[in-house]
Amino acid sequence: MKLPKLIFPEYEFKILTSTLPEQSLKIFDIIRKKYVSLTPEEWVRQHLLHFMVKERKFPQSLLSVEKKVRVNNLNKRTDVVAYSPTLNPILIAECKAPSVALTQKAFDQTARYNLTLGVNFFLITNGLKILCSTIDHKNKSYIFLEEIPFYNEIKE
Repeated sequence: MKLPKLIFPEYEFKILTSTLPEQSLKIFDIIRKKYVSLTPEEWVRQHLLHFMVKERKFPQSLLSVEKKVRVNNLNKRTDVVAYSPTLNPILIAECKAPSVALTQKAFDQTARYNLTLGVNFFLITNGLKILCSTIDHKNKSYIFLEEIPFYNEIKE
């Protein structure tokens, strides 16, 4: 699999080639502390996680991957959830494969997950583009940000 260049900085990843049951690549997830299948979406997620930890100073211990949430009586999983020091969710992120366009449908998916978590920041990325927003509760609208905020800039 040819891994595409993404808009994130280049990071050193631990990648293994697995031969059983068939040849596949696995990448080490710095949050889950294990190797996972290297899909196009996972390539984006691992870049985002490294960016959040190394560039935006999110504590690894306050990040969760594939967090279960209940949306309209269905079990769903968010790609990344960041927590405050008091363990309240403060940011959710959804990762898409680079081939997936960041459409209104993708944005709405993240917004639906947020009905359960109630965070003030959320983002979606396909590794080629990032849409990061905060919620203006007073006007019931989204404010799109130029970049992902630093951890210490996010308030509960």
